[in-house]
Amino acid sequence: MQGKVMSEHSAATDVAVGIDVCKAWLDVHILPADTVLRVPNTKKGHKQIQAAVKGLSVRIIVVEATGKHHRSMHRFLHEAGLPVAVVNPGRARLFAESLGALAKTDKVDARMLAAFGQMARLVETPPLPETLENLREIVRCREAATAAKVALENQLGTATLDVAKKQLRQQIKSTERAIDALEIEAKRLVKLDPRLARRFEILVSIPGVGAVTAIGLLANMPELGSLDAKQAGMLAGLAPLACDSGPRKGPRHIRGGRKNVRTGIYMAALSAARHNPHLQSFHDRLIGAGKLAKVALTAVMRKLLVLANSLLKEDRCWSKLAPIAKPLPA
Repeated sequence: MQGKVMSEHSAATDVAVGIDVCKAWLDVHILPADTVLRVPNTKKGHKQIQAAVKGLSVRIIVVEATGKHHRSMHRFLHEAGLPVAVVNPGRARLFAESLGALAKTDKVDARMLAAFGQMARLVETPPLPETLENLREIVRCREAATAAKVALENQLGTATLDVAKKQLRQQIKSTERAIDALEIEAKRLVKLDPRLARRFEILVSIPGVGAVTAIGLLANMPELGSLDAKQAGMLAGLAPLACDSGPRKGPRHIRGGRKNVRTGIYMAALSAARHNPHLQSFHDRLIGAGKLAKVALTAVMRKLLVLANSLLKEDRCWSKLAPIAKPLPA
């Protein structure tokens, strides 16, 4: 363990900890003591972090989402009773730049994360169930393979040499096999977990939502079913945001949120605008009112997400008929 010697603190001191994560090690910064240390990203290193904050009143430990390198540390600290908030790296970087910290090193990032925890009053992020983490990893692999297939197809469209075309076609076929295998594995994982299987059943009952879209929503937006309509739209980046200043009323645009959720629900919205009776009439009303096709489709995407959130919250499948609020008299 490297770093400054820990200064004494009373148990009443509010402490924020920032941890910059990489595959090999963890850079830790503890405020307000300005204690820094670097430990290996292993079980031993995680125990060193636990020992470093022992006896302190830790309000929050802040780490950036790193795919999978932060997972074991996050789970260990959570099980040790320490509050951990996992934040979007882009959001953390914007915070650092707002304080004038333009340099980016592991130590600077750790300090900025700790300062972020002090000022932003972040909420603890419990680790996902292991099955859901595995499903998310498979879904992300499939998304990457799909993006690679599109890139190869674009390259094939501009290729002129026969040998290049042959190799590109072989790579496309290989990528397609990988996509199919990952989809089969994702469905297997969902089927093995009763809770995921029920949520999957509810999602695919919605006209326009297929198996791939449903699995993507389960993995990329596990909060669905615990949000209100506004929160769901904001989290996915599908809520129109105001752009007003003084007397000027600017046009509303969507921004931020989870890009992979929007990408996954796009094709479902196209299908729902044709085959889901409620969303089809909603889409047609917007087009009839003069809205651009892209604006109308974005509104359908938001409606579809809010519908999925409501059905999961109520634990019921989609139906053409509106739900009955009270039981009918006998």
